[in-house]
Amino acid sequence: MIKAVNVTKRFGSFHALKNVSFEIEEGEIVGFLGKNGAGKTTLMRILTTYLQATYGNVFISDLDVDKKVLEVRSKIGYLPESPPLYNNMSVKDYLKFAAAIKDIPSSKHKSHIERVVSDCQLGEVIQKPIHTLSKGFKQRVGIAQAIINDPDILILDEPTSGLDPTQIHQVRRLIKNLEKERIVLLSTHHLSEIENLVQR
Repeated sequence: MIKAVNVTKRFGSFHALKNVSFEIEEGEIVGFLGKNGAGKTTLMRILTTYLQATYGNVFISDLDVDKKVLEVRSKIGYLPESPPLYNNMSVKDYLKFAAAIKDIPSSKHKSHIERVVSDCQLGEVIQKPIHTLSKGFKQRVGIAQAIINDPDILILDEPTSGLDPTQIHQVRRLIKNLEKERIVLLSTHHLSEIENLVQR
């Protein structure tokens, strides 16, 4: 579960967020729809512990994000708008690295990598350097790193930004397949994204 209570974020005198409250239950796909600059990314950074709210509280699975940072991060998979990729690595080496930094035991790396490669349909590019991939494949690699620890909550910031129509369709289908038994929260400024993907 995600619960936000009166979340406010100020940068100096500028209010990026003001008294935002909501609850999201397990198994829901929920979208934040708003124009660029509306505060969607700021809110997602607060939910994922990368920013601290000026006021208000956020709870992830009943854990206060300000007090239980590492525990909260272990429950979340996060894809920022620009995926955190290392372009000189192969896809396989990058996923091994992602597994290691998410504290997955080394004995389980192989099975976790095989699962996300299958889920994200990365088999044909697993040995390729990331810099050689299309934007659509890079986005799938970004989603793979986000789910490699099998998180309870998946947070995606503008997951189809900059993709062509075929790539958008592929990523949307992937997101729909990831909803089972977890919360998926995504942001977008495209109404069509909301209509095609989310429950509310």
